[in-house]
Amino acid sequence: MPDTGRVLEIGCGTGQATLPLAERGLDVVCVELGADLAAFTRRKLAAFPNVRIVNERFESWEPDGEFDAVVSFTAFHWIDPEVRFAKTSRILRRGGALAVVEPHTVLNDDPFWTEVQEDYDAVVPSPENRPPLRAEEIGDLIDEIDASGVLRNVAVRRHRWDVRYTADEYIALIATYSPNLDRDEETRERLFERIHRRVAKQESMLTTYLATLNVATTLV
Repeated sequence: MPDTGRVLEIGCGTGQATLPLAERGLDVVCVELGADLAAFTRRKLAAFPNVRIVNERFESWEPDGEFDAVVSFTAFHWIDPEVRFAKTSRILRRGGALAVVEPHTVLNDDPFWTEVQEDYDAVVPSPENRPPLRAEEIGDLIDEIDASGVLRNVAVRRHRWDVRYTADEYIALIATYSPNLDRDEETRERLFERIHRRVAKQESMLTTYLATLNVATTLV
């Protein structure tokens, strides 16, 4: 991609990945569904005239030209499956690339991950309460990309790393998760109190993350 290439980012969120793209001097267009997130990132990157934030659904948004690359960090799976690859291929220049990064929390040997299910079952019972998948159970997008008929997969990379959290740090982290933000305050506090007590009892807990990167290019 040229140093001044044109990049579309799908779902920029708070602009964590957008900033390094902007700093490289790339011409960046970000399509963000959340109005508050779009406004936040617009303010955050106001110093970069090469960045434009669009508050719209990717499915209904129409670009004003082609792109050298389309990137998405954590948001690609939310796009309509009937649209995600077809529209991406349509707006890419010949030889352009799609790069999709999806982060996951994966199961490790810390007993916290199985034991904490007791807290979820006690406060927010649901069939969805289960430990995270193991790293080897996390798939990629190869089959979906190949089945699209409009892009071809050229690379898959997997990066795994560990982070250890104290009780306070872990509660601060999960307080930002959408399912917890959607809970009423009383339920959230009851759940967090139980989880905090569990982590504090063992002093800290280990979280293992896995990021998968899929890169695909246009067929022509």
